[in-house]
Amino acid sequence: MSEGAAVVGRLRAAYESGITKPYAWRVAQLRALRRMLDEEEDAFEAALLADLGKHPVESVVTEIGLVRLEIDHVLKHLRGWLRPRRVPVPAIALPATARTMYEPLGVALVIAPWNYPVLLSLSPAIGALAAGNALVLKPSELAPATSALLAELLPARLDRRAVAVVEGGVPQTTDLLEQRFDTIFYTGNGRVGRIVAAAAAKQLTPVTLELGGKSPVYVDGTGDLRAAAERIVWGKFLNAGQTCVAPDYLLATADVAARLVPLLREAVLARYGEHPESNPDYARIPDERRFDRLLPLLADGDAAVGGTADRGRLHVAPTVLTGVARDAPIMQEEIFGPILPLIEVTGLDDAIRFVNAGDKPLALYVFSTDRAVRRAWLTRTSSGAVGFDAPNVHLSVPGLPFGGVGGSGTGAYHGERSLRVFSHEKAVFAKPLAPDTLALFRPPYTERVEAIVRRIFR
Repeated sequence: MSEGAAVVGRLRAAYESGITKPYAWRVAQLRALRRMLDEEEDAFEAALLADLGKHPVESVVTEIGLVRLEIDHVLKHLRGWLRPRRVPVPAIALPATARTMYEPLGVALVIAPWNYPVLLSLSPAIGALAAGNALVLKPSELAPATSALLAELLPARLDRRAVAVVEGGVPQTTDLLEQRFDTIFYTGNGRVGRIVAAAAAKQLTPVTLELGGKSPVYVDGTGDLRAAAERIVWGKFLNAGQTCVAPDYLLATADVAARLVPLLREAVLARYGEHPESNPDYARIPDERRFDRLLPLLADGDAAVGGTADRGRLHVAPTVLTGVARDAPIMQEEIFGPILPLIEVTGLDDAIRFVNAGDKPLALYVFSTDRAVRRAWLTRTSSGAVGFDAPNVHLSVPGLPFGGVGGSGTGAYHGERSLRVFSHEKAVFAKPLAPDTLALFRPPYTERVEAIVRRIFR
């Protein structure tokens, strides 16, 4: 028996015993997770520094702190979310009552990525536990320090009968995907997402795919360009550009670009200095393979900002490229690194046509004070989310669904949607045996019955 089969078998037995379903169990797991983050914060910061070169402040802002906020939000609202909800019954079915209730799906698999290895492991886990599922977490082997820490702490802090961490690479993930799960939640790239979906389809297992894509940012020059440049630089170069919702490329007319590029240069200098390779506030690329994928992309335009790289340090400078062709290699797939290509457009319509010609992005950002421009992006494009004048921040709002559409993902989570994605919303209908109003709809279908039925349903 493989490790995956043994783990899933053990957790399925625990789930079927009913230990995960009580509200008290769910709350206990979430509170234990919260205590773990509080008491082991230094350990998580050290792991993120080792894996990605993240400054402790960035680790708190973008990972540990966001998980805390998510737990607190769920704990505050979970009891209300779990209450059965009455729904109206049409006259033809009266007297009767109808309601919906959430029930856990069973044994959930969460496959996490390396770029935000705490946030994107624990945020889905919150939903799985809140919904009353048993949980298998597969952290990324590309963030080994964080993976090892999660494997050590989660079984010690949570109910190990129903929560397990499986470490390893492709063989271990493949083994897990061969097991029968009741739901699979995957965060990562589209190539692996297709593999996960294909494996799940063999057993008709529902999947949530949180993928990426080329998220554009459009600047029309109607607002404060300096403020726009500051926010774009923050959103793009956070975590060295390795953020699924980071602005992937910039769209602007030639005149706006001419004014914006110097401001982007100033913002990069103010944030990371002349030597970002030695700045502790700037993260790094995790390994040589990802560095080698990024390096050729630097040649796809003229480096108006940055443009340097150091393989020994796994460093790629915050870079803005101008003169980028629309069909350049850098425009063919998500960059997932600190390189921001600028594509010149003739105007709004040209920009929208360019975005719509590609896959639907995970996020789309617009810097404009023009209401008509904002409305055009909302109504003439499709994306997982739209952010006006602020990249990335929407994912911190628990009430907003976080997820993609089309090539950027399937399904959404955060807040109550995290409960929904790991639950089945069961329909419950009850009708007394008397009076027997259903008799009208049973044969024999006399002329009188037919006349009544046709009048009711007209």
